[in-house]
Amino acid sequence: MPRRPASLTVEVRRTAAREDPAVPPTFPFSAIVGQDEMRRALLIAAVDPSVGGVLVFGDRGTGKSTAIRGLAALLPPMAAVAGCPYACDPGEPAGLCPHCSGRSGARKAQAIPVPVVDLPLGATEDRVVGALDLERALTRGEKAFEPGLLARANRGFLYIDEVNLLDDHLVDLLLDVAASGVNTVEREGLSIRHPARFVLVGSGNPEEGELRPQLLDRFGLAVEVTTPTDLPTRIDVVRRRDAYERDPAGFCAAYAKADRSIRKTLAAARARLPALTVPDATLEAAARLCLALGTDGLRGELTLMRTARALAAYEGAETVSLDHLARIAPSALRHRLRRNPLDESGSTARVARAVEDVLAR
Repeated sequence: MPRRPASLTVEVRRTAAREDPAVPPTFPFSAIVGQDEMRRALLIAAVDPSVGGVLVFGDRGTGKSTAIRGLAALLPPMAAVAGCPYACDPGEPAGLCPHCSGRSGARKAQAIPVPVVDLPLGATEDRVVGALDLERALTRGEKAFEPGLLARANRGFLYIDEVNLLDDHLVDLLLDVAASGVNTVEREGLSIRHPARFVLVGSGNPEEGELRPQLLDRFGLAVEVTTPTDLPTRIDVVRRRDAYERDPAGFCAAYAKADRSIRKTLAAARARLPALTVPDATLEAAARLCLALGTDGLRGELTLMRTARALAAYEGAETVSLDHLARIAPSALRHRLRRNPLDESGSTARVARAVEDVLAR
């Protein structure tokens, strides 16, 4: 039997998972209690993938994985070249895609779900980058490339749970691909280059180890989540989780309208984003804020600008204001600060002080 293209396989499996009554539906994004900063950061990354991904660090059992997987169900479908294992955009040149570059004429398009791919901690390098298709090699004597997880994640999201426990050789690989947007495979007589542009989303518990600085810098936003300390919130979380586990379909149906509303807002924000400009005063404030905090390089300013613009687009604002800048500054800058041995306060408190000092002028 001929093998399905990888993109079609992903689509069939995701559709089947939604229709199979044995597989419970994903916990609704709109049903998550609290954790406003985390939810906002994930929505911003969905509006503008160029912000550079989201890192969610915090206590166990605070809804990190639940929120990330719930976001996947909200993403509007995207247009892709039919049969392309890399889900290429039919409106763009074939570029580096080995599937599309050899074809002439118009490429047929189809609507597919935005890929959200899990990268397991125990994944081998071959599984991540791709390798020789052993089935075709043994049965037909052909050398063919079997795309890996990076190919499936192209134009979508790559999610790594417990990202701080990822093997160093996989971290090095991800750094190369995240910087270039291209995955290069040279092995077993194969020489393949294919597009691999994705939004990197990671979660973890800081008690289990720190993240390598090189990988930390690749995340546009870093969010801290903590266990709720107020009684009503804790009760609401437990009540909703118990209701979901007792009747997943009924619980999700109760929040279907709220999820549809978020999905429509996301689509509208994406359409609004290209026309939204950042005023010079807001851009100057972003630069002054980074100067006050002593961040290295200019990635802080770029992230501040893009994130504030995406937030303004999501909220339907006509311009990017200092208020948008102030609200996203902790997420965009807390992981870019140098350690200050003379300042015992945490990075979040340092950013908050700088926001108050700089933006209040």
